[in-house]
Amino acid sequence: QVQLVESGGGLVQPGESLRLSCAASGSIFSFNKMGWYRQAPGKERELVAVVVRYGTPTYADSVKGRFTISRDYAKNTLDLQMNSLKPEDTAVYLCNADITNGGRRYNAWGQGTQVTVSS
Repeated sequence: QVQLVESGGGLVQPGESLRLSCAASGSIFSFNKMGWYRQAPGKERELVAVVVRYGTPTYADSVKGRFTISRDYAKNTLDLQMNSLKPEDTAVYLCNADITNGGRRYNAWGQGTQVTVSS
């Protein structure tokens, strides 16, 4: 089972930036899809950004133009550059991977990293 570990969260002021990173125990090159989700208190988990194996990224409308998702194959990480952060971006951010291994397809999740945007 692939393990995912997020890092990079923290407390920032509105307008500032953060970069999240998700380290995987397996080769991210082989994953079908990877993405970032977030969940705020009292709200459902929502997709932030996703990238399929040979495709281009897709973003939630609320983060388009501010967030950038990227894969670093050298470091074997999935990163999320977040600029112009807003208070409504406050949430636990979770990394997800859609994986096929030995004929079995499954989803892996990280434990999440807290992002708080507040003045």
